[in-house]
Amino acid sequence: MAPGGGQRGLNAGQTMSDTSLQNRRKRLIYQSQYRGVKENDIILGRFAQAHVMSLDAQALDDYETLLQQPDNDIYDWLAGREAVPPAFDTPVMRLLLDFKVPQG
Repeated sequence: MAPGGGQRGLNAGQTMSDTSLQNRRKRLIYQSQYRGVKENDIILGRFAQAHVMSLDAQALDDYETLLQQPDNDIYDWLAGREAVPPAFDTPVMRLLLDFKVPQG
């Protein structure tokens, strides 16, 4: 415990669970921005910056599962080249499909 009875590194009212959730979100944003395929870096990176901090636990699970898929598959789904498989047809995927990358 840090001086004053609180845990070191936590703000007042913040729990360890809140901190691990914030770390998870930051990790997902990073993974979205640095995929290795430039098109996915742009699309997923900007989507993550716009939405990941507001996603609930289930949506974060769905997004994390999506990020584990090969880049070419993700791009084909987003570009409409292939139908999204039922296992990945989640609310977060629909949000991603509706997402428009800001220009500029």
